[in-house]
Amino acid sequence: MRKWFILVGAVIISALADQASKGWIVENLELYQSVQPIPSLAPFFQLTRSSNTGAAFGILPTAGNVFLLLAFLIIGIMLWQFRSAAPGARFLPLATGIVIGGAIGNVIDRLQHGHVIDFIHYQIPGLVSNVSNLADHAIVGGVLLIIGESFLRERKQNAEAAGADSGTDGSK
Repeated sequence: MRKWFILVGAVIISALADQASKGWIVENLELYQSVQPIPSLAPFFQLTRSSNTGAAFGILPTAGNVFLLLAFLIIGIMLWQFRSAAPGARFLPLATGIVIGGAIGNVIDRLQHGHVIDFIHYQIPGLVSNVSNLADHAIVGGVLLIIGESFLRERKQNAEAAGADSGTDGSK
């Protein structure tokens, strides 16, 4: 039951933080307007309001409805898989909740506006420029936590198996 409480809490906090930040951006910036909250970090970091009808990095801009359906499918799969999560998976409830909350944040945008509101603008002039949002960061961060925990769990299992094979059970 505790894992579900953590998951639901993470979903709510992640989605609300995303929507609150986007609400502030919509109220305070015009489309494509930029501000430098930390002037010494400009142009590497700034806030630039933009819209994205496609996937990350503006890929497939006319496939917004596909991404909307895909988000619902991924949320369903994650919840289905979460049901059978290993009891010792410490970060999985939080990580899964953050990913789902991020996905919900972007789903709300697509349903409400027909596009996703992006505003976190990182760039290395002449090399890369990316505008994203808190939902995107939640999804990436949550996935990295899931991968990290999976890696650590596998490493622990391998170490336990190696310990059993080396005779620590007293049979050798």
